[in-house]
Amino acid sequence: SAVLERCLEALRRQNWPSLEILVLPDAPTGRDWGPGVREIPTGKVRPAEKRNLGIREASGELVAFVDDDAAPQPGWLQHAVPYFTDAAIAAVGGPACTPPSDPFLSQMGGRVYENLFVSGGYRRRYTPTRVCDEDDLPSCNLIVRTAALREIGGFNTRYWPGEDTILCLDIVHKLGKRIVYDPRVVVTHHRRPLFGPHLRQVGRYARHRGFFARRFPATSRRIAYMLPSLFVLGVVAGFPLAFLHPALRWIYAGVLAVYAVLTFLSSVSLRRPHVWLVTWAGVVATHIAYGIGFLRGLLARDMVGDVRPFDHHSDPAATP
Repeated sequence: SAVLERCLEALRRQNWPSLEILVLPDAPTGRDWGPGVREIPTGKVRPAEKRNLGIREASGELVAFVDDDAAPQPGWLQHAVPYFTDAAIAAVGGPACTPPSDPFLSQMGGRVYENLFVSGGYRRRYTPTRVCDEDDLPSCNLIVRTAALREIGGFNTRYWPGEDTILCLDIVHKLGKRIVYDPRVVVTHHRRPLFGPHLRQVGRYARHRGFFARRFPATSRRIAYMLPSLFVLGVVAGFPLAFLHPALRWIYAGVLAVYAVLTFLSSVSLRRPHVWLVTWAGVVATHIAYGIGFLRGLLARDMVGDVRPFDHHSDPAATP
């Protein structure tokens, strides 16, 4: 696909000696990928299983994970690799930014993720902030010691999405190692467009986060992940209560008004009013989708991954 070609071209441009690139398609492509690129067909399996096969086949001391719809930026490895001179550091990651070439509604999806009222402190996953230690970074931009990966047995293949959350949890809590976030370790990552594909992705992430809040509480049972659900419950429960007394009606309306103003101002784009309005609508819709999804996951008996391609950029259904 075109996105995979851009990813491979970005990898080839990395100024790094003896870079081994592994491509793991479902079936053999019959293509000659050129020097330094090895194709390993995997069959129709989940991303975690593909990555585990890549770990087994990798010959280097570090494994750098990047999705096929992401493109490492110049200096990606140069900024990440020096951290590994510290034996206490097992992994390094950075932001996955929206590429400027994405179509309008995909750009808006990225803008929603970057919004402070959507991602809070976790917005560093989508836009550069500052160097810090992390305990949960996505595998679309993650460089890990091969020895550490093999020690913990690679990715947990039971869950998708969320397998990278468990991997980071194992690195920090089982191995006692550090994960460092550096804003210079950048990839661009294509976004799902607003509204349908974006909200479906948000709902999937939220369901797994809600389930993980029970199953893996160390990094998932956090108030920031619960706030959208509390908002949804407050809106639903507050509506009938507002009819019981005028004071309750004023409180309910006042809280909604404050929410509307804060989310509206956080979506500001003075030069492009249509961007402002679309972002605002996306922020509100994301809060609702995440809040409902988190509650569904929290109440689920189990949460098993699926092998279907959910709104991937190689899937025509992903484009508006």
